[in-house]
Amino acid sequence: MQRRDEAIGITLQVNGEAHRLSVAPCATLLEVLREDLGLTGTKRGCDMGACGACTVLIDGRRSNACLSLAVMQQDRDIRTIEGLAGEEALHPLQQAFILHDALQCGYCTPGQIMSALGLLAEGRPCDPDSIAEFMSGNLCRCGAHPNVIAAIAAVAAGG
Repeated sequence: MQRRDEAIGITLQVNGEAHRLSVAPCATLLEVLREDLGLTGTKRGCDMGACGACTVLIDGRRSNACLSLAVMQQDRDIRTIEGLAGEEALHPLQQAFILHDALQCGYCTPGQIMSALGLLAEGRPCDPDSIAEFMSGNLCRCGAHPNVIAAIAAVAAGG
């Protein structure tokens, strides 16, 4: 029987790269991304799944990394903000956030962008009211929500 504090060997596929790790059974995906892999774009906010600062994509679906155990992510495709831009250009969502001034302090921005990417991949309606509803799990204390919605709507409309 495995002891509670005994590390478990796993391989995580993060941003297209395999990472062999030894993690505690209770380690969250957020802790492993930030502390073991140095991917600090995924932010620690509330640790309760309420703010969305830690949003990543797991198998293309939005997920709060603070609520996901790392050991349960074996053989899943994990994508963080660090894996979004190409070598030569920003992702269209990143560019839209800049053009629409959809960030102030920037703390929530990675989670907002990853959630928006998931929203667009889900094929959800992209009128402003629908975007606001489907992004309601991502909070911005600075009040940039109207600009976030505008940025997502612009990308959804192809611009």
